[in-house]
Amino acid sequence: MNGEQLVVLVLVIVLLFGWWVWVATSRMDRLHRKVAASRVALDHQLVRRAMVAAELASSELMDPVSSVLVADAAWSSLAAAGADSPAMVVVPPDLALLVEEVVPSGAADEGVGARYVTREEIESDLSRTVRAALGGPEDVERMHAMASGPELLDELAGAWYRVHLARRFHNEAVTQARRVRRKTLVRWLRIAGHAAMPETFEIDDAWPDALGKSAPASRQ
Repeated sequence: MNGEQLVVLVLVIVLLFGWWVWVATSRMDRLHRKVAASRVALDHQLVRRAMVAAELASSELMDPVSSVLVADAAWSSLAAAGADSPAMVVVPPDLALLVEEVVPSGAADEGVGARYVTREEIESDLSRTVRAALGGPEDVERMHAMASGPELLDELAGAWYRVHLARRFHNEAVTQARRVRRKTLVRWLRIAGHAAMPETFEIDDAWPDALGKSAPASRQ
């Protein structure tokens, strides 16, 4: 192999390597965008579920204690999502006063209100609180017989199911991105740049048994 052939070979290798880097960088960017988009979608569904839970708390379908607990958990979820959420006004003043009696505004300063550390814990607490408030199938049947009961319970089931789907899609996107970022050349060449390693969103979103089978496809 003469000098010219060697130069051509080196140029081809450099061009192929440059093309691979461009493809890897583009793919990494798409994966990061997919993770970001799926997280936005998940946040939207979590807010929607909290809004429905807050509306359920103010509907008089549940007993006063359950209503207060659900309202408090829903408010915590909405506060974690952002104080400017339009759902912050769905619970009427009389119910807000009951929540204030259970969790005083100054409790956080005394350490009483510091119940959560992460957003995952807040959303898991909302799941557990709503499941407990719904009670058993007979309690849900009683709610169905009340005015606005079927509509609110159907909205809750749909919102809950969409949270489950959105979280699954987000975690799948995160897993895919993390798998690519662990590849040796991707790490050595810092293809991901300074982007933080994406994290899965792990919460207790188990389906409430009181609502029967999981939401049908029509609610997706």
